[in-house]
Amino acid sequence: MWLRRVIAIGALGSALGAGYMLWLRDSSLVAVREVSVVGIGSAERDDVRAALTQAARGMTTLHVREDELREVASRYPTVRTVSADASFPNGLTIEVTERKPVALVDREGKDLPVAGDGTVLPGAATAGLDLPALEAQAEPSATRLVDDGLEQARVLGAAPGPMRPLVEQTTQDDQGVGVVLTDGITLLFGDASQADAKWAAAARVLADGELGGLSYIDLRAPDRPAVGGAAPVAGAA
Repeated sequence: MWLRRVIAIGALGSALGAGYMLWLRDSSLVAVREVSVVGIGSAERDDVRAALTQAARGMTTLHVREDELREVASRYPTVRTVSADASFPNGLTIEVTERKPVALVDREGKDLPVAGDGTVLPGAATAGLDLPALEAQAEPSATRLVDDGLEQARVLGAAPGPMRPLVEQTTQDDQGVGVVLTDGITLLFGDASQADAKWAAAARVLADGELGGLSYIDLRAPDRPAVGGAAPVAGAA
């Protein structure tokens, strides 16, 4: 009898505790009142901050609905991801990760920045950036590039940081994507597959001090890059 009573009291306590927590997690006592949105640098920052703040203030620190925050953020092309960190009892920090422009694309005669996943970024900040031009055009209402333009953007999106300033523009022909460097050398990528490995192969060839006069590097087989116009540097061992 005593065992049954203990079990019953325990079950009742658990039910009351669960009910209390379910009530508390959506209670005004833990409503989000202080919102901090960080990581935004685009021209859309005021709109993004306002939209995320409004959405967050309909939540509590015990019940943060990140799926709703992601849905709100998806309206803005410059936003790639968002995450939230609650601070009990009433604070919430939302961290925004933005898409970075890697190139410019022509849309109705105007150059617009584009991200490495092909997303057109009319609200991205480009001040101080020397972005290469894609040999592609975006449709008037396009929010993301397709076909040749997408392949070029994906190739540039994979470029390692130290090599980005060396890129002048991209091209597209029957050999696929070409990347023209500021010194005139063309990198032949074919398509955007294995782009990381292709950039690494290009860096190794360009770092070879015994090669001079390069006109192109064929990277379509990144484990066996081929060069054109190369000649030994005078005096090289």
